[in-house]
Amino acid sequence: MVDRRLACLGVAALLCILAYMTIGLRGNIGFVLALRATKLAALIQVSVSIAISTVIFQTVTNNRILTPSIMGLDALYLFGQMLLVFLLGGLGYAALDPQLKFSGEVLLLMALAAGLLLPMLKHRIDMGLMLLAGIILGVLFRSLQSLLARLVDPNDFAVAQGASFANFNDVRTDLLIFAAVLTVVGVVIAWRARHVLDILALGADSATGLGVTWSRTVTGFLLLVAALVAVSTALVGPVAFFGLLVVAVAERIVDTRRHAMMMPAAALTAIVILVGGQTLFQHGLGNSSTLGVVIEFAGGLAFLVLLFLGSRK
Repeated sequence: MVDRRLACLGVAALLCILAYMTIGLRGNIGFVLALRATKLAALIQVSVSIAISTVIFQTVTNNRILTPSIMGLDALYLFGQMLLVFLLGGLGYAALDPQLKFSGEVLLLMALAAGLLLPMLKHRIDMGLMLLAGIILGVLFRSLQSLLARLVDPNDFAVAQGASFANFNDVRTDLLIFAAVLTVVGVVIAWRARHVLDILALGADSATGLGVTWSRTVTGFLLLVAALVAVSTALVGPVAFFGLLVVAVAERIVDTRRHAMMMPAAALTAIVILVGGQTLFQHGLGNSSTLGVVIEFAGGLAFLVLLFLGSRK
């Protein structure tokens, strides 16, 4: 039954991809298909990176309502962007090689994520305190970003402003190849470690008793999560609740927490929502609204529902 549901998700994702590529074709077909294929590749990368990073992060933290975005990782990435604009100016920021800048930001995000989150996991802080700490960290980095935005020249601020909001219509295609390599490597690592993740889901004590080196393993997964968050944030901007939404929906569909099923189910669900939603808004509604706003609204509702259900247990 689970395999059949996963197959249905795959068919739905394929139909959404075909609809995105074929609906409304006119004019220079070759040019339009090439343009759509580039954006489609970016949307798939964002879907997969957000889904996989959220599944891993929830397993490591042993909590189903936490996501990397809620814990402030995307805010940390955006703060790094604004800091570069503040230090280098708008022209200096624009003159940086995009791939070199992205590589440095990924490494910095991985280091800071491990430094901020690993102590909380080592001391096994409970869910409430961890959630509160994540919200405070997110507010801190957003406040620092806002402070720097007020200190820079308005022309320089315009350079980094576009990265502060999720935009699925205008993806960063200049980072597509580099981000694709990082996404593929991350997915391969996560898939090969799916059985280790199943063990980590049992808790720190049980995992240690089964021979898993807790601190080293958790550190590695946190670095992987930070890299995948950097991919999605760099391509389309911050998306706070999208990961929570797709993982919650995928779990209801496959009805299991085994990572061999959850990771592909979450990735396919993300593709269906993101690619299918973008197709609907772009060709059905004429871009009269923004997909990011709808996704954040639905994800916020899912977060409140999960929080309410968790408080009743």
